[in-house]
Amino acid sequence: MRVNQLITLMSMVLLTVSCATNTAKQNSQKAADAANEAVADLNAPDTWTAPDLIKYEDVQAPTKWIESFNDPVMLKLIKEGKANNLDLKITAANMDIAWLLADQSSAALKPTADLSLGASQSGGGEGSSSSRGQFDVSANVSWELDVWGRLQAGVDAATATAQSVEADYIFAQQSLSASIANSYLQVIETKLQTDLAKKNQDLLKETLRITQVRYDNGMTSLQDVAVNKSNLAVVKEQLITLEGSQRDALRALEVLLGRYPNASADIPDVLPDLPSPPPAGIPSEILERRPDVVSAERSVAQAYNATHQAKTARLPQFALTGSLSNASTSLSDVLNPTNLLWQLASNIVTPLFDGGRRKIDVEIATVEQKQAVSNYAQTALTAFSEIEVGLDQGGILTQRETALTEVLTHSDKAYRIADLRYQEGEINLLDTLQLQQQAIAAKSNLIAIKRLQLEQRINLYLALGGSW
Repeated sequence: MRVNQLITLMSMVLLTVSCATNTAKQNSQKAADAANEAVADLNAPDTWTAPDLIKYEDVQAPTKWIESFNDPVMLKLIKEGKANNLDLKITAANMDIAWLLADQSSAALKPTADLSLGASQSGGGEGSSSSRGQFDVSANVSWELDVWGRLQAGVDAATATAQSVEADYIFAQQSLSASIANSYLQVIETKLQTDLAKKNQDLLKETLRITQVRYDNGMTSLQDVAVNKSNLAVVKEQLITLEGSQRDALRALEVLLGRYPNASADIPDVLPDLPSPPPAGIPSEILERRPDVVSAERSVAQAYNATHQAKTARLPQFALTGSLSNASTSLSDVLNPTNLLWQLASNIVTPLFDGGRRKIDVEIATVEQKQAVSNYAQTALTAFSEIEVGLDQGGILTQRETALTEVLTHSDKAYRIADLRYQEGEINLLDTLQLQQQAIAAKSNLIAIKRLQLEQRINLYLALGGSW
């Protein structure tokens, strides 16, 4: 029953404040009308409005660009990285904190209520037999009226900040996916280059064996043997470097995946096929779904709300307070409604002198607002630059692949002819080995170009904010 009485007591306080709200609103409306001119005198900026084409919900939609490579291993590794990457978990925690702060800021728009219970005992000095106990209970409710929109601006600023941080988290996911994919391709390339170097080493060993036999039979000079051994030593050094690069690439990939970097990940040795290029006529508005662009735009919205909040902080603040209390020498009577005392008050707090602190707060918020707008423009400019560079690189790499394919075709043909002429004794070994190494180098360059083309396509997906 005492719990029910406490609930009744709190309800009476809230009802008293609610009944006074209409009267307070009528009184504050006159003050609000008069304050409109005061806000105008503060040179408040226009309210920031996000472009119509920016839809925050679209940024949260998952992208399908990874599936376009048709590589189940890459897809599996990216899922593993998103689940285990430690940097991404830190970013996710920052996002959770930002949304909790946004929820916390909305509490300023609601009334606050407190309940206190107390007991005291009093009596005379030594030898006195008189003593008296007293029990107190009180409930207090306060509510600041958001006449100028200062509190709402704070809520909107916190919400915009949370949206910006969440967009950063989405961008971190996309960047992580691209980094894992690029590291995956780097590992495959180093494996292919290592295999090519091993084949070259086996070829040179066989050539050295034949040259040694020819030298032993007086059919060639010691110079040919020395040249062959030199080339073989060069390839051995290349193999050491490539195998080290392969382990480094594996460790980098394992760190992205959240694994211990012991270079033990099982990665295939075949590069995936290159997805189709983007079609002509993609609208530039597609960049507005990029998470980093959305994050910059939300930062602008936060800065405008913070500026409005700083300016209205220089205006009077209105608050309603209400209380119910009772005191009794008997605990059983302390919650008796017939003994309740109530009080209702309204307060107006007007800033008079603060040494210029609030004015400086407005100036700081205005500078931060301009800074956010400039950052938004720079982010958009960077996005356009990445698209232009990505598209240009796609064309360049395609032309390079065509040229290197032609180089490989002619180098192989030239080496086969030279090898036959060397067998017939028409040319020396040095010329033959040079043509052989040119053909090997062409194969190596072609492998690198294929990997660069795949990397360019991944970076283009990232620049466009996802699939097209």
